[in-house]
Amino acid sequence: MPIIQFHFSKFKNSIAMIQILFVLLSLSMVSSGFAAETPEGMSLIPAGKSQTGSKRSLIELRPHDLFNTDRHTLGPEDPAHEVKLDAFYMDIFEVSNEKYRKYVDATGTKKPKGWEKPDFNGNRQPVVGASWKEAVAYCKWSGKRLPTEAEWEKAGRGKRPVTYPWGNTPPDSEKLNYNEEKMKTTPVGSYEKGKSDYGIYDLSGNVSEWVHDWHDPEYYLFSPKENPQGPEKGQYKVIRGGNWRSKLHNDVNLTYRNATAPNVRNTTVGFRCAKTTSSK
Repeated sequence: MPIIQFHFSKFKNSIAMIQILFVLLSLSMVSSGFAAETPEGMSLIPAGKSQTGSKRSLIELRPHDLFNTDRHTLGPEDPAHEVKLDAFYMDIFEVSNEKYRKYVDATGTKKPKGWEKPDFNGNRQPVVGASWKEAVAYCKWSGKRLPTEAEWEKAGRGKRPVTYPWGNTPPDSEKLNYNEEKMKTTPVGSYEKGKSDYGIYDLSGNVSEWVHDWHDPEYYLFSPKENPQGPEKGQYKVIRGGNWRSKLHNDVNLTYRNATAPNVRNTTVGFRCAKTTSSK
């Protein structure tokens, strides 16, 4: 019978080598962004190119409109264009009153205007009546930031050139809260059929959402092709997504752009946060 010799020192060396290789592999994955865990309550939106703006508007655009000083001739959604975005995370739900209350309790910040009204102060309803600066402050407190306008649109489109987060079929009461059907906001995540390909809820209807960008109706004509951040300054901040009062289909689609003063605090505007991936 053959004698099997066991060299323990060689075995220990092999184990040590395997451990070293495992550590190196893990560090490599982290530096590449592959090993990072998606933060709780968020969805990973991968890097890549995405269409922004209305393709239909681009087709209908007349050449001489580009030189027309009347902003209504060109339109705030024109022209459709492709942008390249780095990967980022997006909140699956709009920020709720329950989450915002923890922020208020921890910081002593001003209470949002929506809490004054019973129809808008439920724990699971989206927080409304917070200004743009207050939304920015909450996201920063949470270790996040407001999404850019381009990021917001990509989170809604998914990998398809769709009109609405769920696809191209018209809006209805099973997909979103709009057209004053409820006369108030609904709890976040109420519309399973209305979520986007990336699992993001309520991008159409419920509340319009603050984004990072200053508003310029002609910004799409000269915006950067990679990671656009909006104009450097302006008078109004962009809001996206329509809200519970929006009556028209076009007001709740993914390309619809609206804007309001950053100090506005009303019951139709809320927000959600985004976060840069650890690979950045």
